Amino acid sequence: MSTTYEPPKVWEMKKENGGAFASINRPTAGAREEKALPRGEHPFQLYSLATPNGVKVTIMFEELLAAGIKEAEYDAHLIDISKGDQFGSGFVEVNPNSKIPALVDASGDKDIRIFESGAILVHLAEKFNLFLPKEPAARAEVMSWLFWQVGSGPYLGGGFGHFFAYAPEKMEYPIDRFTMETKRQLDVLDKQLANNKYIAGSEYTIADMAIFPWYGALVKGNLYNDSAEFLAVHEYKHLNRWADELIQRKAVLKGRLVNRSFGDEDQQLKERHSDADFDGIDLTYR
Repeated sequence: MSTTYEPPKVWEMKKENGGAFASINRPTAGAREEKALPRGEHPFQLYSLATPNGVKVTIMFEELLAAGIKEAEYDAHLIDISKGDQFGSGFVEVNPNSKIPALVDASGDKDIRIFESGAILVHLAEKFNLFLPKEPAARAEVMSWLFWQVGSGPYLGGGFGHFFAYAPEKMEYPIDRFTMETKRQLDVLDKQLANNKYIAGSEYTIADMAIFPWYGALVKGNLYNDSAEFLAVHEYKHLNRWADELIQRKAVLKGRLVNRSFGDEDQQLKERHSDADFDGIDLTYR
């Protein structure tokens, strides 16, 4: 039977489209219910989930705190995207795009909303003068790799990850198409890390924090089921070396578990309001 699809002249949403998250996906934006967001006592209020994009930001916060910056204390509130929490009116006010993570910086006279993980990383790096060099060439390198991740990530997540792990049926063409691109991206990173300790050079920066939750997790076998074997990630030796170094950082181990509501129960920290919340949490990378 042919699987060729003939697009209609005008697309219409069909309930039977299926796939993961089909029950909440709609072609419209905006709030679907009145629902206020919780607020904690710290200067920063993070609304997120421990997906790769969410982990970028929690790693950043934990790294800032590990560096002794007490002003970076934060409350991390769980947004369960499988239940549609991102469509509550309070969340939409912070992020009209209804995607995690979203941040409210309440450290000044006026609350500042920041959405999109890359924007949040830059905001925090500039605010605390850490993990983003000031020297123009070094800064440009970090920003280039940060935006490389922002532009490349959808091919890995929405492309490869969706059709490999979440689509209602396996289809050769899209899996082959996005596997090729994912492996090309892995090769880009592997070649960059062949001559650099970290992504943007000799210093650990927000570029590493942005790239690790996607590509580091991928080569460590923690993304998309059995995709590590399928992608032969062992071939990327320099990328694996870098990933192994990052999981030695306690802030990385902490950050990846904040707002985690899935996986082993001893590695779930659904909400984070102080460092004491990590008591009883197993930080082992697994």
